[in-house]
Amino acid sequence: MSTLSATASALLPAQIAQFERDGFLVFRNMLEPAACERMLQVAAQQLQEAAQPLEYEAELGYAGAPSSLEAEGGRTVRRLRGAYERDPVFRAWAEDPRIVDKVQQLIGEPVCLTLAHHNCVMTKHPRYGTATGWHRDIRYWSFTQPDLICVWLALGSETASNGGLRFIPGSHRLQVPREQLDDLLFLRPDHPANQALFAQGQAMELERGDVVFFHSHLFHAAGVNTSPVVKTSVAFVYHGCSNQPLPGTRSSASPDIRLTD
Repeated sequence: MSTLSATASALLPAQIAQFERDGFLVFRNMLEPAACERMLQVAAQQLQEAAQPLEYEAELGYAGAPSSLEAEGGRTVRRLRGAYERDPVFRAWAEDPRIVDKVQQLIGEPVCLTLAHHNCVMTKHPRYGTATGWHRDIRYWSFTQPDLICVWLALGSETASNGGLRFIPGSHRLQVPREQLDDLLFLRPDHPANQALFAQGQAMELERGDVVFFHSHLFHAAGVNTSPVVKTSVAFVYHGCSNQPLPGTRSSASPDIRLTD
């Protein structure tokens, strides 16, 4: 897996081809340490205050999650939702030209930011932070085209040991039969045909300030956090302005922010 410099906004044709082939690009040191630290401070304070809106591990029902909000670990936060409006530091990052310019080159048209999906600070806590199986984000998004891009910022080290991302390169181009998916559209661990896909999974080794752009149709997963420290990331999602959310769906429940003309 090659990684890229974030010093210039313009992508090379080879980089665009890499995204089309693999479904993701990694940019090292894209955000300055001071901005990362400010985000961590804001996130830590809002976690301590339990500043709504929040998503709790107990609400997801994933394997190993607390059984209810009242159970031990039941108030373990999975996401600080609505990051765009939580603090100016998150809004500035969501609108950063280094992101927007690259997204526009990858999708080939003016860019909108959706506030309906991700738009959050993702946390993975020790002990109660659950693993996430192999899935595509587009499984619960509703747009005219399934072509959106998630921009994931690591605010600290992300490795296999603390629940870092894993990708199946090129899986955004695969047609996966319905029988290989469970009721929540995760790849079924018990299906023989999925074993070859799992074997292709790659762990993303990220450091503070590293950023991953990945396609909404790319299969990805994340393990549990076996470290003693909370892992914290920021995720925003972008789409072409002609690619509109379908009326009456969760994707249209929050406004889009048009970022380019």
